[in-house]
Amino acid sequence: MEQWTKEQFEQYKVEGKVALYVYTPMCGTCQVASRMMEVVTHLVPHRKVGALDLNFEEQLAITYEIESVPCLLIVDDGEITKKVYAFQSVPYLYELLKN
Repeated sequence: MEQWTKEQFEQYKVEGKVALYVYTPMCGTCQVASRMMEVVTHLVPHRKVGALDLNFEEQLAITYEIESVPCLLIVDDGEITKKVYAFQSVPYLYELLKN
């Protein structure tokens, strides 16, 4: 999974189907979610998926009203259609991202 900046996310967002995984490195839950996201990104090649360390892009949390990490922003046709905070399982994430 490629690391993105806020500017890269804004650029990719208008291009169509993307997802942004937002995390912080010291978060234990984020470390588990990161492993799950690594698996899922290989299963959904039609959706561009990036990761962003929220410590370096605090403004993103304000702009998109991110309440906690980990957070997955799912974008379809330039609009955020879903914010996911509970990374339940790889199959669950796959179902969210495959459409």
